[in-house]
Amino acid sequence: MPKTWQPSDAKRFAREVKLNKPYYIVYNMATNLAPYEDSKTYSEIVFTDRLPFTGNPCTRGGTSAVGICQRFGPVYDTPPRGMRNIAGPAPQVAGPVPEGYEAYLDEAEIRGLEKQVRDGSNPRIRRPLGGWRV
Repeated sequence: MPKTWQPSDAKRFAREVKLNKPYYIVYNMATNLAPYEDSKTYSEIVFTDRLPFTGNPCTRGGTSAVGICQRFGPVYDTPPRGMRNIAGPAPQVAGPVPEGYEAYLDEAEIRGLEKQVRDGSNPRIRRPLGGWRV
């Protein structure tokens, strides 16, 4: 059964951490700012060292296990199911068709590509670079 540490269990988490073993935290994404992004993603954290005075486990950058658990908790010892790693590739919603694409484009994909072309920058009506407006 996967183990979970809540922010209130931060000191217990620091005592139970094993060095060089990955632990996982979950991020809630703001879908109003990134509508095509997954609503939740996870990140992998590995504790490699110990802090000099306290002896608490820390990441390579020096962030302690207690601090990570308190700020980003809950912390999991197995990757959460059904979520994408934040370091992995995001789902491609629209964009240019890659070279050598052999699958059939459905009607929605064709409409989306045509809209991208229509909404693109028109050099005749674009304001000149270096203008005073931002």
